[in-house]
Amino acid sequence: MYAMWRLQVAFCTLSVLSLSSAAESKARSCSDVRQAFSAKEFSLHVPHQEISGEHLRVCPQGYTCCTSEMEDKLNQQSKSQFERMVEESSLNMRTTFISRHKKFDEFFLELLDNSEKSLNSMFTKTYGKLYMQNSEVFQDLFTELKRYYTGGNVNLEEMLNDFWSRLLERMFQLLNSQYHFTDDYLECVTKYGDQLKPFGDVPRKLKALVTRAFIAARTFVQGLMVGREVANRVAKVNVVPACVKALTKMLYCPYCRGMPGLKPCHNYCHNVMRGCLANQADLDAEWNVFIDAMLLVADRLVGPFNIEAVIEPIDIKISEAIMTMQDNSMQVSAKVFQECGQPKPSGVGRSARGISDVFSARFRPYTPEQRPTTATGTSLDRLVIDIKEKLKESRRFWSKLPDDICAEGKLTESDDEQCWNSHTKGRYFPEVVKEGLTNQLSNPEVEVDITRPDTLIRQQIMALRVMTNKLKNAYNGNDIYFQDSSDEGSTSGSGNDCSDGCTTELVFVATEAPVIGADRSNERAAAAAPSKSLSCGPSTLLVMATLALPLWAMQTQWR
Repeated sequence: MYAMWRLQVAFCTLSVLSLSSAAESKARSCSDVRQAFSAKEFSLHVPHQEISGEHLRVCPQGYTCCTSEMEDKLNQQSKSQFERMVEESSLNMRTTFISRHKKFDEFFLELLDNSEKSLNSMFTKTYGKLYMQNSEVFQDLFTELKRYYTGGNVNLEEMLNDFWSRLLERMFQLLNSQYHFTDDYLECVTKYGDQLKPFGDVPRKLKALVTRAFIAARTFVQGLMVGREVANRVAKVNVVPACVKALTKMLYCPYCRGMPGLKPCHNYCHNVMRGCLANQADLDAEWNVFIDAMLLVADRLVGPFNIEAVIEPIDIKISEAIMTMQDNSMQVSAKVFQECGQPKPSGVGRSARGISDVFSARFRPYTPEQRPTTATGTSLDRLVIDIKEKLKESRRFWSKLPDDICAEGKLTESDDEQCWNSHTKGRYFPEVVKEGLTNQLSNPEVEVDITRPDTLIRQQIMALRVMTNKLKNAYNGNDIYFQDSSDEGSTSGSGNDCSDGCTTELVFVATEAPVIGADRSNERAAAAAPSKSLSCGPSTLLVMATLALPLWAMQTQWR
């Protein structure tokens, strides 16, 4: 009996030793893992050999090279790495909006500045002191055009009407300098301006062209600003805890299992990224509509709404209007005297030279060689072609973002059998879910609450929707900033007589909301006030830059 008892004790002892030996054989060295983390410059205390993993909350709980502290730090590392991956993947697209906005803004502002310099130089040479004494009328015109372009609260049609009214008052007094005119009398003169048409058809044509071109220019530049801001905000992704857990499991659990060189399976990565970027994918539909609207307005900028063809010859057109009034001064004066009464003599006769002599000196515009150059070495055609290509490339960006991040060879393993499948090395069998928040209900890797959309993303969707409506208005030559209450559905600054290239109407519902970062008028006005210089912002000249029609086309447009 005693012998039997000793035999049992010996057997149990051998069994315990055998189990202990087997356990030791499973506890492999963690030296490869330590070296891999060291290469990444991670400050982690890695065990010398595998330990039991029941303490792990994310990675598989078999034998592991990760402690609880390591797993917590790897969670933080996964979150930071994911944020960098999203920012890096979107960098090129975001840089496009930033750089192209800067180019268009600078180009158009320079074009408008050059147009003002051209008018000032040629009017000074042609009209001399008479122009210099009344130059503020023309300076105010350019100031208001620039203020509109930079996002100021300017009604283009009213501003242009005011310019022609002021010019009529000044011209009428100069052409009838032997009379004294009170403010009330001059108000009566402008009252009959539309009926008399003292400047011929120039004001009507100029108003139609300027309003459409400037509306398109300002809206396009605002669109570039909105695209930039939306992309920057969405790229700063909100990483929720469920996403952090899935990222850690995909990126660093292979390290804990002693396989630091094993990359995730391609489809496995797709499920993780589509879960983590579900809200970003929901931005995609509105983003694509916004991009398409930008492309349509870009076509307008080099077509019927070409601001270069409008602004560059504006000095010539205003001079033509002045010549027309001078030629018809007798009839205009007689009609005004009939309607407003005979003015009182001023006691000062006409100058010896005569006002008519001054105005009979026909205006001589710059030759092509004399005209100031625009943005150095830049072609309007190239600017538009370049931005259109970049805009097209950004379509479907947000829904394709998981594909870009999970590119084979970059983050994932191309061999379906030699990759990390969330538990071990081997094939990943679950199907890849579709993009978008509602499709994540069946995501096997990320627990996504589809009932709680990301608030920031929803705000950006609304910002895109508002901007898209503005772009569609601009495409049709309308400015939604100035709704005409007397005519429901119409907008001020519409340029009613749309020319040949303006036939396609887009159906939309206008939504009023502030444009992100669009209004810089206060800042510009403060800088311009001391010298009355005409420094302005992004929208007027954007159109100029994009509109590169030949001179003969411009001349045809005026006829």
